[in-house]
Amino acid sequence: MRHKSFFIGTRFASLRLKDVSDSALGMRITRTGKGIIFASLLGVCWLAPLRASEMFPVADQVVIEKAARKLHLMQQGKSFRTFSISLGIRPDGDKQEEGDFRTPEGRYLLDSRNPNSEFFLSIHISYPNRQDRRQARNDGVQPGGSIMIHGQPNEPSKSETYYQTQDWTNGCIAVSNSDMIDIWLMTAENTPIEIRP
Repeated sequence: MRHKSFFIGTRFASLRLKDVSDSALGMRITRTGKGIIFASLLGVCWLAPLRASEMFPVADQVVIEKAARKLHLMQQGKSFRTFSISLGIRPDGDKQEEGDFRTPEGRYLLDSRNPNSEFFLSIHISYPNRQDRRQARNDGVQPGGSIMIHGQPNEPSKSETYYQTQDWTNGCIAVSNSDMIDIWLMTAENTPIEIRP
């Protein structure tokens, strides 16, 4: 695969993504130099969120602007990092029911993490909340769930350009793999997230 550089916290790491496997995080990293150093993403990125706060700024809120296709990491009401995102394949409007391919709108929490998902890392969003469940019950539908912030598919079926330029998820919020590393490091469990239209 081609040589890539990405920003992790306040440091640049020049990394060649050599091998994708079913190991701890589905990725092995090779660093160029005199020797070849293999390390799992777990080791490279110090993935424990509590320890990450010692080295990286940690958001006290995440804000999604669906119309602008942006994710903002916030501290004390100010954005300190912004990332481009892709949404569900029907991006306009709030999620109403299971299978509508919409990304929900409202206030939630980032309540769990999965380093072994079918995408490159995923952070679960606590949709549906009480209001979502009540609305779905009134409408006689299921609200759906499994809404995540995640990276690219581990086994892509489309071109890289497609994933970078289209809304392609089932309702989740997708970012590039390198951006997903930063988001993983710079958020903690139960970080509030506001998803705006």
